[in-house]
Amino acid sequence: MGVAQIVAIIFLGTIVTILTFVAVKNVASPKKIDGIQRLLKQGKTQAAIKAAKGLIQKNPKDYFAHYYLGRAYLADGKNELALMELKYVDKNGIFDGKQLPEPQFRKTIAALYSKFGQQEDALKQYLLLTKLEPNVADNYFQVAQVYDANNRHNEAMGFYDKVLRLDKRNVKAHAAMGLLLYRAKQINEAKREIDTAIKLSPDTYSTYYYLGKILKDSKDLPGAIKAFEKGQRDAEYRQKSLIEMGSCYMMGNSVENAMNCYERAISASKDASTPETVYARYFLAACYEKTRKIDKAIQQWEAISAVQKNFRDVPQKLAEYKDLQANDSLKEYLTSTESEFVEICKRTCSKAMSCQPQQVDLKKWGCQIVATDAGNSDWRSVRKQSFLLYFFRESNPIEESVVLRALDELKSKNCTKAYILASSNFSPTAKKQAENRPVELVGKQALEMLLDKAS
Repeated sequence: MGVAQIVAIIFLGTIVTILTFVAVKNVASPKKIDGIQRLLKQGKTQAAIKAAKGLIQKNPKDYFAHYYLGRAYLADGKNELALMELKYVDKNGIFDGKQLPEPQFRKTIAALYSKFGQQEDALKQYLLLTKLEPNVADNYFQVAQVYDANNRHNEAMGFYDKVLRLDKRNVKAHAAMGLLLYRAKQINEAKREIDTAIKLSPDTYSTYYYLGKILKDSKDLPGAIKAFEKGQRDAEYRQKSLIEMGSCYMMGNSVENAMNCYERAISASKDASTPETVYARYFLAACYEKTRKIDKAIQQWEAISAVQKNFRDVPQKLAEYKDLQANDSLKEYLTSTESEFVEICKRTCSKAMSCQPQQVDLKKWGCQIVATDAGNSDWRSVRKQSFLLYFFRESNPIEESVVLRALDELKSKNCTKAYILASSNFSPTAKKQAENRPVELVGKQALEMLLDKAS
């Protein structure tokens, strides 16, 4: 046997070895994927996660492994990690209809995008679903819901209409359409859609959620509350109905009932990151703040910040009240009962500002005191005059209307100067109105100093 033959045999042997390795790998990978599937069916999510990670470590581009890792994370309640894996699959995967069925994948990733408030990404997935399954009404309904949530009402109306063309008895689409028509001032059409929904299925309680929204918008609060009570019977709409009930009670100044609704809404969800849970916490915090339960409000803002750092004005709220832990006097000022608050204001007036309270009135926004100069303090150069003191403990900035009101009351009460003391800030227009006028704005830091001095 010549050298050339030996080389040829070695070369052929090498090729066969490589092809055999590739073939074995290609056969072994599906088997491993099948193993992960079995683990998921058996509820062994940690083992499935470990197995999928093992495959990815060997081949980072194995999109099947990424897909099943995402499903394992989803089963384990790790939604954010699941979304990361499914994003990779969306970008790199080839949908074959068997191991990687596209419609189910799109529905899963769209739901995750919605959960994390990424509505545009969710919308793209649902629109793709309308192409993949053009005769499935729910796909159009999901598109309409996203448009509806983002106040794109014309687009939402068009997709609800497509739902009803495919499924004339779709109760949820009739109800949602009814709400949109109501907001478009098409009252008769709106009522007809809601009536149709209830007639089709009186026990479809999600319909009553939409009915409640209409009654709430029309200021029929008792009727809205009754509708939302029925809406709670639908598991999907329970949390939304409780939040809406809370807002009805807030509109009716029934804060305790509102708090009860928001607390129940939070308890109704096991996922702290859902938009509904975040909003329930936000509104509950507003109730706590309104009733001077600042510590509890801070707990809710911190819980919101843990899942959405920049949600609305939560960062500002936390910054505004951060001094509470360090300053007992300010905490007492903000959290005390009405009678205690009046005493704090009187004490601050006499001990820190050297004024003698003459007339004390509790107000919705705080406390108003007419006082005279005690004549034994060098805090001001002017003595033995009457002064008007406003003590505010509201969270919103003090507006120019307060300054204008103080100027008017100075004349009617024969006072020479007004002091507006606030635990919040002053708006730029309020500061401008007070310039060169007998009104002094006492901000948070200066108020803290006065409270410390008084206590």
